[in-house]
Amino acid sequence: MLVLLFIPNIIWAIRHGSKTNKCTDKLMNVIEQIGRYGCMFLVVFSIGLVEFGFASLVGFIVYITGNIVLLLAYWVFWFIFFKRQGLFHALIFAILPTLIFLLCGVMLRHWMLVVFAVLFGVGHVYVTMCNAKGS
Repeated sequence: MLVLLFIPNIIWAIRHGSKTNKCTDKLMNVIEQIGRYGCMFLVVFSIGLVEFGFASLVGFIVYITGNIVLLLAYWVFWFIFFKRQGLFHALIFAILPTLIFLLCGVMLRHWMLVVFAVLFGVGHVYVTMCNAKGS
């Protein structure tokens, strides 16, 4: 799942180069990075889980279906974004990964992942808005 999230970002970076972060709020930049790396780590390694698994078969189906829908939406918006840029598109790219991490955390009952997903979401949306506005 992480690889599928990274592919569009890697393609964008190759085509457009690395952009400078215009967000000057150090606390929000740190919150974003703590949330980002915490989510990536906890999606790969199930640290902090007493019991791994889904509460039910329905939970598993929601997990799989939800992640597929969110990843497809992410890719569709990236395809659109390659042609048009704007605040709306940038916010979609901040919100969809957050929703993926939140879905994983809630459906797996991995509350530490949920906490990191919230940190990531708050930080990522804030930093994205700063960068889109050019502050």
